Amino acid sequence: MTTLSDRIAPEILRKRPTPRIRTERLVLCEPRLEDAKTVATLLNDRRIAENTLRIPYPYGIADAQAFIAGANANSGETVFLITKRDATVLGAGGVAERPAAPPEIGYWLAVPFWGRGFATEAVRAMIDYAFDHLGYEALHAGARVTNAASRRVLEKCGFQWTGVGLYRTRSLASSAPFDRFRLERGLWIAAPDGRRNRPARR
Repeated sequence: MTTLSDRIAPEILRKRPTPRIRTERLVLCEPRLEDAKTVATLLNDRRIAENTLRIPYPYGIADAQAFIAGANANSGETVFLITKRDATVLGAGGVAERPAAPPEIGYWLAVPFWGRGFATEAVRAMIDYAFDHLGYEALHAGARVTNAASRRVLEKCGFQWTGVGLYRTRSLASSAPFDRFRLERGLWIAAPDGRRNRPARR
């Protein structure tokens, strides 16, 4: 019998520490293999996959296990599981470095949690982490042009539209247009307190 650890290269299993961030309603923490079943159930939804670049559809337990096992193995990427304070899993997000370009911030939320402000709260926390703890000077983000809700999240967080690009979408096996956004550290630092989202104390 082959276990997950047999299939994952040893260097992938040597993960770097991931911070635990608490906001008013959420906890952003490192994904755990015991969350794989929940992640697979939430992500096996075409409406999520078609608005992202890398998430396949259908999405099964093996996909979730591979995602969690590889999360934070790369020193240039920080991946968070997004949960409520009671540990209910809502989605995931993260910040990833890219060659010759500012780091990219991304996220997904399960459909039952759309439209309740959770995405904005989580993205603000990841922005604070990227600028305050990782020292980045700018962040990029993207949203499919048909995904008005995700564009609003980015705009509420201060991201500015920079144009449209065509990107390969795994679930569609074809390319789709995505709006591109950029946020400068100086603009975020100078933003009103209402835009920023400082982690709540434990």
